[in-house]
Amino acid sequence: MGSNDSATAFFAKADKYLMTTGVPFSPVVITKAKGTRLYDDNGRSILDFTSGQMSSLLGHSHPEIVEVVQKYVAELDHLLSNMITHPVVDLAERLARILPAPLEKSFFLNTGSESIEAAIKMAKCYTGNFEVVAFAASYHGLTSGAGSATYSAGRRRGGPCMPGQLAFPAPYAYRSPFLKSDGSYDWETELEFGWSMIDRQSVGSLAAFVMEPILSTGGILDPPKGYIKRMAEECKKRGMLLIMDEAQTGVGRTGQMFAFEHDEIVPDILSLSKTLGCGLPLASVSTTAEIERGCKEAGFLWLTTHLNDPLTAAVGNKVLEIVERENVCQHATERGHQLRQGLIKLQEKYWCIGDVRGRGLLQGIEIISDPKTRAPGSELGQAVSDRAMARGLSCNIVNLPGMGGVFRLAPPVTVTAEEIEEGVQILDEAFSYVLKTMST
Repeated sequence: MGSNDSATAFFAKADKYLMTTGVPFSPVVITKAKGTRLYDDNGRSILDFTSGQMSSLLGHSHPEIVEVVQKYVAELDHLLSNMITHPVVDLAERLARILPAPLEKSFFLNTGSESIEAAIKMAKCYTGNFEVVAFAASYHGLTSGAGSATYSAGRRRGGPCMPGQLAFPAPYAYRSPFLKSDGSYDWETELEFGWSMIDRQSVGSLAAFVMEPILSTGGILDPPKGYIKRMAEECKKRGMLLIMDEAQTGVGRTGQMFAFEHDEIVPDILSLSKTLGCGLPLASVSTTAEIERGCKEAGFLWLTTHLNDPLTAAVGNKVLEIVERENVCQHATERGHQLRQGLIKLQEKYWCIGDVRGRGLLQGIEIISDPKTRAPGSELGQAVSDRAMARGLSCNIVNLPGMGGVFRLAPPVTVTAEEIEEGVQILDEAFSYVLKTMST
């Protein structure tokens, strides 16, 4: 059977037996992933500039991670949830050492959605309140509580959200209607407007603000310096807990161990996932001894089948060890700067790149269809993404209402200078090809 025939048979089987969940299947069938590269069923090499689902921080099948998985799957895989083990306590201790005070208490789950669910419930237990604020471009997951605090996608047709959900204007400098007389982004006025709206809508039961330090699915929105610090102050003023969702930004990707450090604040609750497990299902929730005390008194309960599993905890411990030992934050800063410079050169060359933004190895480019009106260019962006894949580069484009198509570029932090250069060259060729094709 030829490769085209086998691919046809594969997708016929997939269409028959796999239920689609709103995300179209990629036309590429990957059979191997190693380092920064994927290999399809024809043996073709594809650069992975999304780190899997933004998770494979140290690349695919990192030899030290493989070794840990092999050891623990053979010796200590999964137990009754109340049986804590050395890998779990070691990971909690390592996290406490890395985290700024007073964050020191952690527990471990599977996914980002689950960590946000737990964090929201903790905030409700501790404060005795129920209202949860999130950015209008947020993405925290699609389970009940996390989905209710997600405004960028997935809200339609699911019935009522959790009571007390309030939306806050997202810090979207490129498209904000709040501008100073010189045309620059007036984030202070926007922030004050946002809080005035929250204060009007609140019934007096504000529990938490859940936020990403850089909004990823919402379009790689990197708030201006000073913004998050001010947000933390406003939360404190209202007795709200600040929950930081660092699913994509945590563990060194942005050039610091945690992206919130850039803003010189410490959240009340920190959720990590994706990058902590390096592609395996691991998430953490970390908080202070005081919040743990309050939750305990309120009767907080969080019990899941894979609470504090030893195998994934051992992986997380190894990930943090490698990130510290290999000075990954510095590497992410250097390679991120190289990627950013490459993207800025593309912006100078192609009128359809409206904006370049991001931090470290989490970069975004916004595609527009008209340089004057900045009208969204999602179709054009999708065509570029498809062409890039055909040329051997996997990158993710987010098409959401009210914004242009935004490429998210998040290669593993182990990416080399040569691979960054190769990725930028493929993007260059893809833009050139698509714009020529569309103009003929």
